[in-house]
Amino acid sequence: MIEGPKLCGKITTAEQKVKSIHYMSLPEDRDENLRMAQINPSFLLTGATPRLIDEWQIAPELWDTVRFEVDHRNKTGQFILTGSAISPE
Repeated sequence: MIEGPKLCGKITTAEQKVKSIHYMSLPEDRDENLRMAQINPSFLLTGATPRLIDEWQIAPELWDTVRFEVDHRNKTGQFILTGSAISPE
């Protein structure tokens, strides 16, 4: 767990520890990411691991998909989920 106040470098720290990143709230991809989270959330988890999923909470469906993948892959350190207490608009 990485804790700290807003803008202290939590995401930057996480980015240094992963092999792939998916930014859910990237403005040009946000709507498509939200649709994909409803249609095929596993697709958003595809990538080298550990995989960072930033702002995962904007698509809560991802939580159960990540749990399922963690349980069935039977490996540690698959995902790092980061997000804000308040979803970005």
